[in-house]
Amino acid sequence: MKKLELSMIGLLLLGAVACNKTYNSTNPKPGALSGNVSTDDAADMVAGSLSLNSNGVANIVGDVTLSAASLANTHQPCGTTKADTISRKSTTGATVTYSYNLTYNFMVLCDTANHPDSLSSSLIYSGSYSGPNISTSNSGSSIFTVGGLQSSASDFVINGEYKSNGSFKSKRDTTNAGSSAIDIVIKGLTVQKAARSIVSGTATISIAGDVPKKGNFSYTGTLVFNNNDTAILTINGTVYTINLINGQKTKH
Repeated sequence: MKKLELSMIGLLLLGAVACNKTYNSTNPKPGALSGNVSTDDAADMVAGSLSLNSNGVANIVGDVTLSAASLANTHQPCGTTKADTISRKSTTGATVTYSYNLTYNFMVLCDTANHPDSLSSSLIYSGSYSGPNISTSNSGSSIFTVGGLQSSASDFVINGEYKSNGSFKSKRDTTNAGSSAIDIVIKGLTVQKAARSIVSGTATISIAGDVPKKGNFSYTGTLVFNNNDTAILTINGTVYTINLINGQKTKH
């Protein structure tokens, strides 16, 4: 009987050791910091990839819908291509500063009846931005399809993917600096033609990278676009409202 009791105690001790598993930068506890990059830092990275004042997705949406409207209004035939190069910089004295070079390629696509109905857009870009909490130097690409070229359509609808790769530095903790990669897959992003404003849409996001001597980090999340120049970002259960104009985030 004593042997049985000792065996049971041993099993309990083993269970306690297993429950008190050691977590570190190479084996992070689920939901905990990874590479010392917090969900707040990750949200700042996403905000910079979205907002108008850091040459984010909001800028790209403006560019592709402008080209879509131009090609539709001039009744360009199926297969028409257009290339565009843009150099974009922040205004003097801006709180968030940025400088980017962008190269676009567009093509008019048609439906089965051979009527122009959508626009394919591919982009490569490079540059840098510096915001209140984070600065980054990055390059990347996007591939978007813009539906709604028909005159009867009241909205443009965008589907596609935006990617960014580069380096970052936290301004809250300057020891947090390293590489980062951001991927945003957009579904049904609806832009009202008349006002050229986002009214709805969703996206999935992933943020990953490495901080030397601190380890890797990786986060995934979702975005819901609102009709008031904001988007709701959820990362690891933490919810933020992102202002698509100025990139500011509000933690819920």
